[in-house]
Amino acid sequence: MKENKKSVSTKSVSSHCKESKEEQEDFIMLPTVDFCFKELMQNDNIRKNIIAALLNVPSGEVENTELMPTILRKESKDDKYGILDVRVKLKNGEQIDFEMQVEAFDCWANRSVYYLSKMYTSEIKEGEGYDCLKKCIHVSILAYDHFLDDKECYRRIAFCDTKTGKEYTDLMEMHILELSKLPPEEKNETSLLQWMRFLGGKTRKDFEEMAKKNSELEEAYDVLDKLSADEKKRLEYETRQRAIRDYNIGMLTAERRGIENGRKIGIEEGRAEINQLILELSKLGRTEDITKAAADKEYQRKLLKEFGLH
Repeated sequence: MKENKKSVSTKSVSSHCKESKEEQEDFIMLPTVDFCFKELMQNDNIRKNIIAALLNVPSGEVENTELMPTILRKESKDDKYGILDVRVKLKNGEQIDFEMQVEAFDCWANRSVYYLSKMYTSEIKEGEGYDCLKKCIHVSILAYDHFLDDKECYRRIAFCDTKTGKEYTDLMEMHILELSKLPPEEKNETSLLQWMRFLGGKTRKDFEEMAKKNSELEEAYDVLDKLSADEKKRLEYETRQRAIRDYNIGMLTAERRGIENGRKIGIEEGRAEINQLILELSKLGRTEDITKAAADKEYQRKLLKEFGLH
Protein backbone atom coordinates (compact mmCIF):
# COMPACT_ATOMS: atom_id res chain seq x y z
CA MET A 1 0.00 0.00 0.00
CA LYS A 2 1.34 3.43 -0.96
CA GLU A 3 1.97 5.68 2.02
CA ASN A 4 0.34 9.09 1.97
CA LYS A 5 2.84 11.88 1.11
CA LYS A 6 1.38 14.10 3.81
CA SER A 7 1.89 11.32 6.37
CA VAL A 8 5.56 10.91 5.33
CA SER A 9 6.10 14.67 5.53
CA THR A 10 4.55 14.80 9.02
CA LYS A 11 6.79 11.96 10.21
CA SER A 12 9.85 13.73 8.79
CA VAL A 13 8.99 16.98 10.59
CA SER A 14 8.27 15.06 13.79
CA SER A 15 11.62 13.25 13.57
CA HIS A 16 13.45 16.52 12.93
CA CYS A 17 11.76 18.19 15.91
CA LYS A 18 12.69 15.24 18.12
CA GLU A 19 16.34 15.43 17.05
CA SER A 20 16.36 19.20 17.57
CA LYS A 21 14.90 18.79 21.07
CA GLU A 22 17.47 16.11 21.97
CA GLU A 23 20.27 18.32 20.68
CA GLN A 24 18.99 21.23 22.74
CA GLU A 25 18.73 19.09 25.86
CA ASP A 26 22.26 17.73 25.30
CA PHE A 27 23.76 21.23 24.84
CA ILE A 28 26.36 22.19 27.42
CA MET A 29 28.55 25.28 27.56
CA LEU A 30 32.31 24.77 27.50
CA PRO A 31 34.42 26.49 30.20
CA THR A 32 37.16 27.19 27.65
CA VAL A 33 34.88 29.85 26.13
CA ASP A 34 35.73 32.90 28.24
CA PHE A 35 32.05 33.89 28.65
CA CYS A 36 31.27 30.53 30.30
CA PHE A 37 34.42 30.66 32.47
CA LYS A 38 33.52 34.14 33.73
CA GLU A 39 29.99 33.02 34.58
CA LEU A 40 31.27 29.98 36.50
CA MET A 41 33.65 32.18 38.48
CA GLN A 42 30.68 34.28 39.62
CA ASN A 43 29.88 31.36 41.93
CA ASP A 44 31.64 31.88 45.28
CA ASN A 45 32.23 28.16 45.97
CA ILE A 46 33.62 27.41 42.52
CA ARG A 47 35.91 30.42 42.81
CA LYS A 48 37.18 29.34 46.25
CA ASN A 49 37.70 25.73 45.21
CA ILE A 50 39.67 26.59 42.07
CA ILE A 51 41.86 29.03 44.00
CA ALA A 52 42.44 26.46 46.77
CA ALA A 53 43.49 23.87 44.17
CA LEU A 54 45.81 26.39 42.53
CA LEU A 55 47.45 27.42 45.82
CA ASN A 56 47.48 23.79 47.02
CA VAL A 57 45.65 24.58 50.29
CA PRO A 58 42.41 23.23 51.80
CA SER A 59 39.37 25.09 50.41
CA GLY A 60 38.46 26.12 53.97
CA GLU A 61 41.58 28.30 54.09
CA VAL A 62 40.36 30.46 51.19
CA GLU A 63 38.02 33.07 52.64
CA ASN A 64 36.11 36.04 51.30
CA THR A 65 37.10 35.99 47.65
CA GLU A 66 35.97 39.25 46.09
CA LEU A 67 35.48 39.78 42.35
CA MET A 68 37.15 43.01 41.27
CA PRO A 69 36.78 45.27 38.22
CA THR A 70 38.49 43.62 35.26
CA ILE A 71 39.63 46.87 33.59
CA LEU A 72 42.98 48.01 34.97
CA ARG A 73 43.16 51.78 35.23
CA LYS A 74 45.42 53.86 33.00
CA GLU A 75 48.21 55.79 34.73
CA SER A 76 48.39 58.35 31.91
CA LYS A 77 46.54 59.24 28.71
CA ASP A 78 49.20 57.40 26.67
CA ASP A 79 49.03 54.28 28.82
CA LYS A 80 47.39 51.08 27.57
CA TYR A 81 44.25 49.67 29.20
CA GLY A 82 44.46 46.19 30.65
CA ILE A 83 41.28 44.10 30.41
CA LEU A 84 41.29 40.88 32.41
CA ASP A 85 38.92 37.88 32.29
CA VAL A 86 38.45 37.35 36.03
CA ARG A 87 40.17 39.31 38.81
CA VAL A 88 39.84 38.13 42.40
CA LYS A 89 40.96 39.67 45.69
CA LEU A 90 41.57 37.43 48.70
CA LYS A 91 40.98 38.27 52.36
CA ASN A 92 44.68 39.05 52.91
CA GLY A 93 44.72 41.53 50.02
CA GLU A 94 46.40 39.25 47.50
CA GLN A 95 45.06 39.41 43.94
CA ILE A 96 44.67 36.71 41.30
CA ASP A 97 43.97 37.31 37.62
CA PHE A 98 42.55 34.42 35.59
CA GLU A 99 42.70 34.44 31.80
CA MET A 100 41.32 31.77 29.49
CA GLN A 101 42.91 31.50 26.04
CA VAL A 102 41.79 28.96 23.42
CA GLU A 103 43.91 29.85 20.38
CA ALA A 104 47.70 30.16 20.29
CA PHE A 105 48.85 33.73 20.95
CA ASP A 106 52.39 34.62 19.80
CA CYS A 107 53.00 37.32 22.40
CA TRP A 108 51.26 35.60 25.32
CA ALA A 109 54.34 35.79 27.57
CA ASN A 110 54.69 39.54 26.91
CA ARG A 111 50.98 40.09 27.45
CA SER A 112 50.77 38.15 30.71
CA VAL A 113 53.87 39.87 32.15
CA TYR A 114 52.38 43.24 31.21
CA TYR A 115 49.04 42.46 32.87
CA LEU A 116 50.69 41.05 35.99
CA SER A 117 52.92 44.13 36.31
CA LYS A 118 50.00 46.48 35.76
CA MET A 119 47.93 44.66 38.38
CA TYR A 120 50.81 44.85 40.87
CA THR A 121 51.59 48.54 40.34
CA SER A 122 47.90 49.53 40.43
CA GLU A 123 47.81 48.58 44.14
CA ILE A 124 49.94 51.50 45.29
CA LYS A 125 48.64 55.04 45.47
CA GLU A 126 50.51 58.32 45.68
CA GLY A 127 52.09 58.81 49.10
CA GLU A 128 51.91 55.13 50.11
CA GLY A 129 54.96 53.01 50.96
CA TYR A 130 56.09 49.89 49.15
CA ASP A 131 55.19 47.82 52.18
CA CYS A 132 51.52 48.10 51.21
CA LEU A 133 52.08 46.08 48.04
CA LYS A 134 50.48 42.64 48.15
CA LYS A 135 51.14 39.47 46.19
CA CYS A 136 49.71 39.27 42.66
CA ILE A 137 49.25 36.08 40.63
CA HIS A 138 48.51 35.79 36.93
CA VAL A 139 46.89 32.49 35.90
CA SER A 140 46.97 31.50 32.23
CA ILE A 141 44.52 28.71 31.37
CA LEU A 142 45.51 27.67 27.86
CA ALA A 143 43.78 25.22 25.54
CA TYR A 144 46.90 24.87 23.39
CA ASP A 145 50.59 23.95 23.84
CA HIS A 146 52.48 27.07 24.92
CA PHE A 147 55.77 25.42 25.88
CA LEU A 148 56.50 23.19 22.90
CA ASP A 149 59.57 21.37 24.25
CA ASP A 150 58.03 19.48 27.19
CA LYS A 151 54.88 17.73 28.38
CA GLU A 152 54.35 19.58 31.68
CA CYS A 153 50.71 20.65 31.94
CA TYR A 154 51.22 22.93 34.97
CA ARG A 155 54.00 25.23 36.08
CA ARG A 156 54.51 28.01 38.59
CA ILE A 157 56.88 30.81 37.58
CA ALA A 158 58.41 33.27 40.06
CA PHE A 159 61.44 35.53 40.47
CA CYS A 160 64.50 33.45 41.37
CA ASP A 161 68.29 33.45 41.34
CA THR A 162 69.26 31.95 37.97
CA LYS A 163 72.41 30.41 39.46
CA THR A 164 71.12 28.85 42.68
CA GLY A 165 67.43 28.57 41.78
CA LYS A 166 66.56 30.16 45.12
CA GLU A 167 63.34 32.19 45.04
CA TYR A 168 63.90 35.92 45.42
CA THR A 169 60.30 36.93 46.11
CA ASP A 170 56.82 35.49 45.65
CA LEU A 171 55.17 38.91 45.32
CA MET A 172 54.64 38.27 41.61
CA GLU A 173 53.83 34.80 40.31
CA MET A 174 52.61 33.26 37.08
CA HIS A 175 50.75 29.94 36.96
CA ILE A 176 50.39 28.38 33.53
CA LEU A 177 47.87 25.58 32.95
CA GLU A 178 48.10 23.89 29.54
CA LEU A 179 44.87 21.89 29.21
CA SER A 180 46.06 20.33 25.94
CA LYS A 181 48.87 18.53 27.81
CA LEU A 182 46.76 16.79 30.44
CA PRO A 183 48.13 13.25 30.95
CA PRO A 184 45.98 10.10 30.97
CA GLU A 185 43.73 10.05 34.03
CA GLU A 186 45.06 8.30 37.15
CA LYS A 187 43.71 7.44 40.59
CA ASN A 188 44.14 9.92 43.45
CA GLU A 189 44.84 12.92 41.22
CA THR A 190 45.48 16.32 42.75
CA SER A 191 42.59 18.71 43.06
CA LEU A 192 44.27 21.01 40.52
CA LEU A 193 44.46 18.25 37.90
CA GLN A 194 40.78 17.42 38.45
CA TRP A 195 39.81 21.06 37.99
CA MET A 196 41.95 21.29 34.85
CA ARG A 197 40.10 18.28 33.44
CA PHE A 198 36.79 19.95 34.26
CA LEU A 199 37.79 23.23 32.60
CA GLY A 200 38.89 21.29 29.52
CA GLY A 201 35.71 19.17 29.30
CA LYS A 202 34.25 18.77 25.81
CA THR A 203 30.88 17.02 26.22
CA ARG A 204 28.03 16.66 28.71
CA LYS A 205 29.16 13.09 29.30
CA ASP A 206 32.64 14.33 30.28
CA PHE A 207 31.13 16.64 32.91
CA GLU A 208 28.70 14.00 34.19
CA GLU A 209 31.57 11.54 34.74
CA MET A 210 33.69 14.16 36.51
CA ALA A 211 30.74 15.18 38.73
CA LYS A 212 30.75 11.67 40.20
CA LYS A 213 34.30 12.08 41.52
CA ASN A 214 33.73 14.68 44.26
CA SER A 215 31.23 17.20 45.61
CA GLU A 216 33.18 20.22 44.28
CA LEU A 217 32.96 19.07 40.65
CA GLU A 218 29.36 17.95 41.20
CA GLU A 219 28.43 21.48 42.28
CA ALA A 220 30.36 22.98 39.35
CA TYR A 221 28.53 20.70 36.89
CA ASP A 222 25.19 21.68 38.44
CA VAL A 223 26.01 25.37 37.94
CA LEU A 224 27.19 24.68 34.38
CA ASP A 225 24.02 22.73 33.61
CA LYS A 226 21.75 25.53 34.87
CA LEU A 227 23.82 28.11 33.02
CA SER A 228 23.46 26.12 29.79
CA ALA A 229 19.68 25.90 30.24
CA ASP A 230 19.34 29.69 30.56
CA GLU A 231 18.21 30.91 27.11
CA LYS A 232 19.56 34.44 27.55
CA LYS A 233 22.96 33.17 28.77
CA ARG A 234 23.07 30.65 25.93
CA LEU A 235 22.49 33.42 23.40
CA GLU A 236 25.35 35.45 24.92
CA TYR A 237 27.56 32.35 24.93
CA GLU A 238 26.84 31.55 21.27
CA THR A 239 27.40 35.18 20.30
CA ARG A 240 30.81 35.08 21.98
CA GLN A 241 31.61 31.72 20.35
CA ARG A 242 30.67 33.14 16.95
CA ALA A 243 32.84 36.23 17.53
CA ILE A 244 35.84 34.03 18.39
CA ARG A 245 35.21 31.84 15.35
CA ASP A 246 34.85 34.85 13.02
CA TYR A 247 38.05 36.38 14.42
CA ASN A 248 39.97 33.14 13.84
CA ILE A 249 38.64 32.82 10.28
CA GLY A 250 39.57 36.46 9.65
CA MET A 251 43.11 35.88 10.93
CA LEU A 252 43.48 32.71 8.84
CA THR A 253 42.22 34.52 5.73
CA ALA A 254 44.64 37.40 6.33
CA GLU A 255 47.50 34.92 6.81
CA ARG A 256 46.66 33.08 3.58
CA ARG A 257 46.42 36.34 1.64
CA GLY A 258 49.71 37.49 3.16
CA ILE A 259 51.41 34.24 2.10
CA GLU A 260 49.97 34.50 -1.42
CA ASN A 261 50.97 38.17 -1.74
CA GLY A 262 54.41 37.32 -0.42
CA ARG A 263 54.72 34.53 -2.97
CA LYS A 264 53.72 36.87 -5.81
CA ILE A 265 56.13 39.56 -4.63
CA GLY A 266 58.88 36.95 -4.35
CA ILE A 267 58.26 35.75 -7.91
CA GLU A 268 58.30 39.32 -9.25
CA GLU A 269 61.49 40.17 -7.35
CA GLY A 270 63.09 36.95 -8.59
CA ARG A 271 62.22 37.80 -12.19
CA ALA A 272 63.63 41.32 -11.79
CA GLU A 273 66.91 39.89 -10.43
CA ILE A 274 67.26 37.43 -13.34
CA ASN A 275 66.46 40.12 -15.92
CA GLN A 276 69.07 42.42 -14.37
CA LEU A 277 71.63 39.59 -14.36
CA ILE A 278 71.02 38.88 -18.06
CA LEU A 279 71.42 42.59 -18.78
CA GLU A 280 74.74 42.79 -16.87
CA LEU A 281 76.13 39.65 -18.51
CA SER A 282 75.07 40.90 -21.96
CA LYS A 283 76.92 44.17 -21.41
CA LEU A 284 80.08 42.18 -20.70
CA GLY A 285 79.51 39.81 -23.63
CA ARG A 286 79.29 36.79 -21.31
CA THR A 287 76.66 34.96 -23.39
CA GLU A 288 77.92 31.53 -22.38
CA ASP A 289 77.27 32.42 -18.72
CA ILE A 290 73.69 33.35 -19.60
CA THR A 291 73.11 29.91 -21.13
CA LYS A 292 74.83 28.10 -18.27
CA ALA A 293 72.87 30.07 -15.61
CA ALA A 294 69.59 29.11 -17.27
CA ALA A 295 70.43 25.41 -16.91
CA ASP A 296 72.30 25.46 -13.56
CA LYS A 297 70.53 27.04 -10.55
CA GLU A 298 73.63 26.85 -8.39
CA TYR A 299 75.68 28.69 -10.99
CA GLN A 300 72.82 31.20 -11.34
CA ARG A 301 72.98 31.93 -7.58
CA LYS A 302 76.75 32.32 -7.82
CA LEU A 303 76.37 34.91 -10.58
CA LEU A 304 73.64 36.79 -8.73
CA LYS A 305 75.96 37.01 -5.74
CA GLU A 306 78.83 38.16 -7.97
CA PHE A 307 76.75 41.08 -9.24
CA GLY A 308 75.26 41.87 -5.84
CA LEU A 309 71.75 40.96 -6.98
CA HIS A 310 70.96 38.29 -4.34
